[in-house]
Amino acid sequence: MSARNWSLEGSYFEACSCEVVCPCIFESPPSHGDCSVLYAWHIDSGHSNGASLDGLNVALAAYAGGHMQHVKWLASLYLDERATEPQRQALEAIFTGKSGGHPAVLVGFFERFIDVKSVPIEYRAHGKERAIRIPNIITADVKAISGQQGADTTVQGHPLCLAPGQPFVVARSKAVVLKDHGSWDFGGSAGGYSAFKYRN
Repeated sequence: MSARNWSLEGSYFEACSCEVVCPCIFESPPSHGDCSVLYAWHIDSGHSNGASLDGLNVALAAYAGGHMQHVKWLASLYLDERATEPQRQALEAIFTGKSGGHPAVLVGFFERFIDVKSVPIEYRAHGKERAIRIPNIITADVKAISGQQGADTTVQGHPLCLAPGQPFVVARSKAVVLKDHGSWDFGGSAGGYSAFKYRN
């Protein structure tokens, strides 16, 4: 199924295994030779072919075995189990890049999706902290790094950008744990968050 007419907006965050700030977003090699990265989205308002996607969550875990612009990534996609079948099909089409828009730019880096799963996803946004929980699969928490006079530290318009036109708030992860197709367990590493607006 292709989501022929769609738009989404809300908030997203990411956390990866690189040092703060992640060099990959500036087209440089990852800090440790490879990069494991988690992306999570909460849709405040959205629609696909007239059907509401409000309130749903999506997560994507990806691994790049080298420079992220020189190797193809492997990815797993996690869709909110609360979605109805039409909603699930729309989200899958959007976040696997089949329906165009900015998600298709991200998917252009991928070799393939290992799988797509419907799972319970809890997305939290409180103050300068963001978190996601997928039972028995993913736990991730990030917190913004305070800049001058306590203001957010932000980056705008970097090359590997998941939210074009939005300031990216630089954060540090507390913990990122994945138990699916191998395992991750790291913390004190790169993260960030922002609002996003996608459409085709």
